[in-house]
Amino acid sequence: MTPLHLKKHHDRRIQSGHPWVFSNELTDIPALTSGSLVEVFSHTGKSYGSGLYNPNSLIAVRLLGDKISDLSTGFFIKRIAQAEHLRRQIMLGEHSYRLVFGESDFLPGVIIDRFGDYFSLQILSSGMDLHLQAIIEALVHLFPSTLGIIEKNTSHLRQLEGLELREGVVYGSIPDGIEITENGVRLSLSLLGGQKTGYFLDQKHNRIRVKELISNLRVLDCFCNQGGFALNAGIGGAKEVLGIDSSESAIKSATQNAVLNNLTNVQFQKADVFEYLTVEVRNKSSWDCIILDPPSFTKSKKNVGAAKKGYAEINCLALQLLAKGGLLVSASCSQHIYEETLLEIIRNEAQKLNIPLRLLYRGGQSPDHPILVGMPETQYLKFFIFFVGK
Repeated sequence: MTPLHLKKHHDRRIQSGHPWVFSNELTDIPALTSGSLVEVFSHTGKSYGSGLYNPNSLIAVRLLGDKISDLSTGFFIKRIAQAEHLRRQIMLGEHSYRLVFGESDFLPGVIIDRFGDYFSLQILSSGMDLHLQAIIEALVHLFPSTLGIIEKNTSHLRQLEGLELREGVVYGSIPDGIEITENGVRLSLSLLGGQKTGYFLDQKHNRIRVKELISNLRVLDCFCNQGGFALNAGIGGAKEVLGIDSSESAIKSATQNAVLNNLTNVQFQKADVFEYLTVEVRNKSSWDCIILDPPSFTKSKKNVGAAKKGYAEINCLALQLLAKGGLLVSASCSQHIYEETLLEIIRNEAQKLNIPLRLLYRGGQSPDHPILVGMPETQYLKFFIFFVGK
């Protein structure tokens, strides 16, 4: 195993538990094959264990948390089994959850979502991409009832690692639609056509909170995707729910899910959220609750300014549409928009409109997306529920 050495004073972040080594922190960038196992040492000779090396990426080494000499199927069985053990403790009664959350589960660059007997897989690092077959074998070993595994390797992050974009079934078969249950809500999902890994599991617990607060309210769910929040609102006793999304396939799926749950108080409509909210303000419409759960407005630090303007605009429009005593539910999955930043944006827009806000609930990603202390990048989802007015 090739030893790599850190420059003096460049190991403080790694000592605090951050598992990435950047190329400018190394004394040398050897001409090794991407995906090679290396061992990382401080300038004084202290070992930080093994890692996967990529000479073509800013993230030169992704540490594995131990000294590992061989990434065999057995290695992946052990690591995935540890991740599953944690999920059994924290996701009681659920059969759909994030099984592996990359660095937080000490499998850097590996994302695995479980949907009953089906699995959706993302690999975001070149080193792990070389071991795709071993990861598949480990999943089938640990979950012998597995019917199908799909790789959804279409993230732009793969391109930063020099990897091709791929999508397709890599084990068994997957039907056009599968049914899962989340928090008692029945969902028909398309892993073949869904975004990212197929469904956004990270809002699982926040959807429960919305369901608890929504009784007898008129609810507008913006960026509704396949209907997660809207369906929970309908089951929670909302008087009326309208979900809007610009994706025709998402609206079709959400409508099917409303039928699946026998919900007559939930409807969906294809629309651009910004345009829809603007027209609603112009028409002086009013809602009791507005849910804002947009896709990421920025994937890099250089676009943070534009993203902040986007969050300001949608929250400003929503605040103008909310009845006094209503609820503003506002979220951000943009990693580069910090929690206090989003809170400040919403506070500023409310002050401009002279609307008092009271924060009722502050949430984040569900615990099957654990945050690795020492690695801020693993904490990305921000979620607020505000009471609007006095």
